Amino acid sequence: MKTGQTTQTEVRNSLDEPISVHWHGLLIPGEVDGGPHQPIAPGATWQPELPLSQRSATAWYHSHVHGATARQVQMGLAGVLQIDDGQDDARGLPSDYGVDDLTLVLQDRRFTRRGQIDLSLSMPDRMMGYLGDTILVNGQVGAAAVVPKGMVRLRLLNGSNARIYTLALSDKRPLQLVATDSGFLDQPISLKTLRLSPGERAEVLVDFSNGRDVTLTSDHNPNTGMMGGMMGGRRQQTGRFSVLPFAVDPTLRARIKRLPSDLGGSRPNGDATSATWRRLSLDMPMGMGMMFGRDDRRFSINGDAYDMGKINFHVARGAVERWTVSADMMMHPFHVHGVKFQVLSENGRAPQRHNTGWKDTVLIDGSVDLLIRFDQPAPPNAPFMYHCHILEHEDGGMMGQFTVG
Repeated sequence: MKTGQTTQTEVRNSLDEPISVHWHGLLIPGEVDGGPHQPIAPGATWQPELPLSQRSATAWYHSHVHGATARQVQMGLAGVLQIDDGQDDARGLPSDYGVDDLTLVLQDRRFTRRGQIDLSLSMPDRMMGYLGDTILVNGQVGAAAVVPKGMVRLRLLNGSNARIYTLALSDKRPLQLVATDSGFLDQPISLKTLRLSPGERAEVLVDFSNGRDVTLTSDHNPNTGMMGGMMGGRRQQTGRFSVLPFAVDPTLRARIKRLPSDLGGSRPNGDATSATWRRLSLDMPMGMGMMFGRDDRRFSINGDAYDMGKINFHVARGAVERWTVSADMMMHPFHVHGVKFQVLSENGRAPQRHNTGWKDTVLIDGSVDLLIRFDQPAPPNAPFMYHCHILEHEDGGMMGQFTVG
């Protein structure tokens, strides 16, 4: 999709159940955001016009029907969007799609012995989120990538329901972070590891000029075991595991051989002094309520489980707010529709380096302060959502909604 243009889309539902299409990462009005208030009935077609004024970024789209999001996304109702301004060559970035510019959707699934997707949910799945024992990249099991002997761009999307990846390269070569959820940084950030929670995107450059093959790996899901014995009996990846091996082919043209120093992007540096301060607590039940509570009351924000008929608050268009989002039982990826935001601090300290760019999803591990400007309108019949992006938590009530006007 081209930035600065309005894109006409057409979504036809050929399934026998309602779906929706939320444009995750697009800064567009609530009336075309595709949240749970905009279901597409079986056999129906939705034709929203998406006005794009934001800068280049890797975004995605997925179904967002309340109570069915986790199952529908796990079954495949998701995809990638790339917002492009045509200036990647001027930035010195790899841009040959499928050669030195690779889009990689990371997901985990479980399969039955017949090779079908296994969606049976244990109690730990319902409480902690669905974890698979098989890693897929772009929907493929056992995939490998062939790359040129030069700089290669990886556009990474965590499309998993609940798994948090801690990515690294097997020979410890650096990942050069060039873009976060909402666009380019000012200059690359060299990282040994990159943590990516559900819903987050990151673009990194990897230098293959030494001609050596390498494997992208991940550490185990950090939420595993945080609930003690609740995790028992669930198949899952443990320890460090392979995500995607890379093989260097010297016959492929290596277009980019140097790391660019100026990406033309920015890092937010807002002033929260006069911002309205809002506090949000991502809540999970305690004790026996975990096991026997009603499904729609298991999770909440500030003690309120999601109610489609209730607007949680209103924000004035153009307002700037500071949100303190906290979670004390496990890590939760937190996403806000219709905005990009600055991570002001994490647990009272400066944000981690990979969180210093523009974001729309951030992993809450304790308490995080966000600074958000609300420029897109959202009426009461099409409000914006804020929610945990562990999809089982979202479906279970860890979500709220607000209007902007």
